[in-house]
Amino acid sequence: MNALRYRRAAVAVAAAAVLPLALTACSDDSSDKASDSKSSAAAAAPEASDPATADSASMDKPFGPACAGVPKEGAGSFDGMSKDPVATAASNNPDLSTLVTAVKKAGLVDTLNNAKNITVFAPTNEAFAKIPKADLDKVLSDKATLTKILTYHVVGQKLTPKQLENGSFDTLEKSKLTTAGSGESYKVNDTASVVCGNVPTANATVYIIDTVLMPK
Repeated sequence: MNALRYRRAAVAVAAAAVLPLALTACSDDSSDKASDSKSSAAAAAPEASDPATADSASMDKPFGPACAGVPKEGAGSFDGMSKDPVATAASNNPDLSTLVTAVKKAGLVDTLNNAKNITVFAPTNEAFAKIPKADLDKVLSDKATLTKILTYHVVGQKLTPKQLENGSFDTLEKSKLTTAGSGESYKVNDTASVVCGNVPTANATVYIIDTVLMPK
C-alpha cells in the first residue's frame, strides 16, 4: 500500500513539473506566430504615398493635351529641348515654326537664347493661323510691331505652374500679362489656354499656348 501511494505521488509531481513547461512552449509558439503574422502583413502592405510629394513630382513635369504630340526622342523631345536655349529649342518643335520665323524676322534669336531664367508663352502655328493672313503678313513685315508682340510673350523670370494660379507678371515688352487656373488647366489674359506647359529649356520655361497674346 505504501509503495502504491509513493508511486502516485511521484506521478503527480512529474505532471506538475511538466505542465508549466508545456504552457510556456505553447505561449512562445503563439507569440512567434503572431509576430510572424504581423511581419508578413507589414511586408505585404504597400507604402503610403505622400500626396504633397506626388503633387510636387507631377508639377515638375510637362503637362497638357498637346504634350502628347512632342517627339519621344531627338532634339525636339522634352529631353532634347532641355539641353538647348529657348529659341533653338523652339526651332526643333515643328508646331512652333511660325513663332520661330517671327522671332528670326524680329532679330530676337540671340536675345532669347542669351537671356537667363525667363518664361516664354509660345503660340502654336494654329494660334498664328487664327490671325487673318493679311494682318499676319503685315505684322511679320513690321519689325517694331512684331518685336512688341513677341516680347509681350516673355516674362523675365521662370514661372512654375503654382505661380500661374493667380498671377500678374511684367513682360519684356514692359507691360503686364495675367494668368489664372489650377492643376493642368491655365489661361493667359483670359484668352489663351496653355496646351503644353512647364516645358524646360536650357535657359527658360516654356508654356505653349493656343492664341497669340496682344499687348494693350
